[in-house]
Amino acid sequence: MPSETNRPARARSAEEKNQRRDDILRAAERLWTTTTYAELSMNQVAREAKLAKGTLYLYFDTKEELFLALLTEHLQAWITRTSDLLIERQPRTPQQITEVLLDSADALTPLRRLLVLLGTVLERNVRPELGLEFRRELDSQLHRLVAHMPFSAPITLRLLRHLYALAIGWQQFRESLPGLDPKTGQPREEMPGEYRAEFELALRGIIEQLAAQDARAAAV
Repeated sequence: MPSETNRPARARSAEEKNQRRDDILRAAERLWTTTTYAELSMNQVAREAKLAKGTLYLYFDTKEELFLALLTEHLQAWITRTSDLLIERQPRTPQQITEVLLDSADALTPLRRLLVLLGTVLERNVRPELGLEFRRELDSQLHRLVAHMPFSAPITLRLLRHLYALAIGWQQFRESLPGLDPKTGQPREEMPGEYRAEFELALRGIIEQLAAQDARAAAV
């Protein structure tokens, strides 16, 4: 563990504080690749970020608050990426919309893992006002997507709810129910592209159904 003399001085400017906060988030993210959430401690995060534990608590009161901030960061990055793709491609058909959502979700395993945590431990253990603030900000951010989708707002929001359910469902499946290899009897390794193929199958079906409902409602 670094000595007190080796620890960085307390951040004073807004820029320094933002950098310190980012250092903490990156440290937690690195640790989470090799340590389960339950086993990961604030002490470990402080050591990884080369900070005193007391300094860490100046930025985050609890581990749940830290990971909620990490989730917020990943969600905002995904929303920005998806909005940019929607503006660039202007999809109109269910297949085109499916491709945009799949492309925006590539390499987003950390976000899917964080979404699993959201429904299991994060919102249950953060301060109520912080959880409410997170929900309000998320709702505001998601409406950025609504403006660029070729569906009505209610149908688009339904689609986003389905997307959320699919994302956490498949992530939990990958982590806990990989199945057994019939030859070895051991947990089966996922084949390259398997997750995307199965996710695409389910997502395309949902989008086709919602698009048909939207078209019927518009025709009335």
